[in-house]
Amino acid sequence: MAQKQCPNLVFTVRRSEPELIAPSKPTPLEWKLLSDIDDQHSLRFQLPLIQFYRNNDVNSSINKDPVKVIRDALAEALVFYYPFAGRLREGPGGKLIVECTGEGVLFMEADADVRMEQFGEELLPPFPCFEELLYNVPGSDAILNSPLLLVQVTRILCGGFIFTLRINHTLSDGTRVAQFVKAMGEMARGARTPSVRPVWQRELLGARDPPHVTCTHHEYDDVVDTKGTTVSLLADVDHRSFLFGSTELLTLRKLIPQHLSKCSTFDVLTACLWRCRTIALQLDPNQEVRILCVVNIQGRLRKLLPNGYYGNGIVFPAAISTVEKLSQNSLAYALELVMNAKYSVTDEYVKSAADLMVTKGRPHFPIPGSWFVSDTTRLGIKDADFGWGKAEYSGLATGRVGAILGLISFYLPFRNDR
Repeated sequence: MAQKQCPNLVFTVRRSEPELIAPSKPTPLEWKLLSDIDDQHSLRFQLPLIQFYRNNDVNSSINKDPVKVIRDALAEALVFYYPFAGRLREGPGGKLIVECTGEGVLFMEADADVRMEQFGEELLPPFPCFEELLYNVPGSDAILNSPLLLVQVTRILCGGFIFTLRINHTLSDGTRVAQFVKAMGEMARGARTPSVRPVWQRELLGARDPPHVTCTHHEYDDVVDTKGTTVSLLADVDHRSFLFGSTELLTLRKLIPQHLSKCSTFDVLTACLWRCRTIALQLDPNQEVRILCVVNIQGRLRKLLPNGYYGNGIVFPAAISTVEKLSQNSLAYALELVMNAKYSVTDEYVKSAADLMVTKGRPHFPIPGSWFVSDTTRLGIKDADFGWGKAEYSGLATGRVGAILGLISFYLPFRNDR
């Protein structure tokens, strides 16, 4: 089911000049290595998040300004997450290192002549005028030697506000960014320390000495686009949100054979969409295609990473098939491939992936025939409360991220009256 939005909505945003927000207290000046999962080329892009907050009568009665509250909370949270206030450098062999300089992160306050209800019945990406709600300060989006975070708080006419954040993905994944934003919310509401203490310990996802690749990693296969079709096809890909409720998911589950009945919602939906997308693209029947599933290490292998870890705790196991087999076989064929790939992730698989980064020069995942799926339904960022309650919408701001637009899709949490 397609979303109900107002795609033609246009409004004006007036922004102040960007400023650097440094930690509110002195922090260590040091160098910190990223993990070998962090600094792969696949993650060298900016990750944008957005949150819509309604006016809250309690806070408005005492005249709180969300810009000031969040600016101050950001400075306080950076004391505990001080590497975010530094700058990323590249060392020998492409190894990424954070220089903890305490320079700070970019912050902008803004006002927009729009009300929340004008965005439509359902708050889902893509959002109109998003480039104004998270302004790309010229020169700020470089991976190296630039601020690692950009935050914008935009007041809107109904008394609410829109919080947007962009982070250098090599520092953290979505789940761990949510941890930071929730810490900001706690500081905004008067806490002196975050309830979850941040843990760096990037060595936990570092390569072994000597590195030893022991597992198959189709997500980093060398693939050449001999026909040059991938980029041209994706240039015309539209960007929309579609809703899958209990009725749609039950219909899909009726197509699943008994031996695969224990599959998750992610499994069956991913298998269905991979198959449909492949058919729609009308690729060469003999071409190899792959689905890369973002797997949260902490969710599957709790002993590997401690609570509070805020680096990238994800791997991307891949399933592969020819276009012909994927298109002509039943949903069960695709589903079994997805499940086998996802459940191949073990402690050894993660260590092997880190070793591969070192031995193969921190490769990017293959572009031709690939499609990335990330489940953000349990991201947790919706719980971030700056004093105005929980957000009306909270999560990914756009699916247009990464080196090649159109290669990644996100599953978002959503609830309506249907």
